[in-house]
Amino acid sequence: MRNISDVIEQYLKQVLKESQANSIEIKRQDIAQRFECVPSQINYVINTRFTVEKGYLVESKRGGGGYIRIRRVILHEKQDVLSSLMEVLHEQSRLTEQLVENILIRLVEEQMLQEREAQLVYHLLSDEALSFQVEDRYLIRRQQLLTLMKLLRYRNGG
Repeated sequence: MRNISDVIEQYLKQVLKESQANSIEIKRQDIAQRFECVPSQINYVINTRFTVEKGYLVESKRGGGGYIRIRRVILHEKQDVLSSLMEVLHEQSRLTEQLVENILIRLVEEQMLQEREAQLVYHLLSDEALSFQVEDRYLIRRQQLLTLMKLLRYRNGG
């Protein structure tokens, strides 16, 4: 059985897919009422499921007339995807397992990695496999993912 976060995510992705502009504006309260949940649940879904590394940009305006705008980033070239993901890697100070998973999912969605390859990389970069100090794990993950991106860039003709 799917949980409420999965249902909300699928709903927002469907609305986004149907949008002609590749972006949607929502009111957190309206979505919370629709799914009979607290508004913080909507925040959780947006913050964890609609991230840059997954290919989304999120803007928000607070206040009475506030909204949340979710925009799907359409990158036309695989090189642009890799550059965007490499930028995310350089900007993040904490490369957690979740961030690694998000990046690998994006690479699979963009058909730059096979599902099995992504699973292998994920497990190689897991906390269990990298039994070092936390900061060392972040550094190793960053370096390994950047190396993977460089290999993919070369493999895809860039």
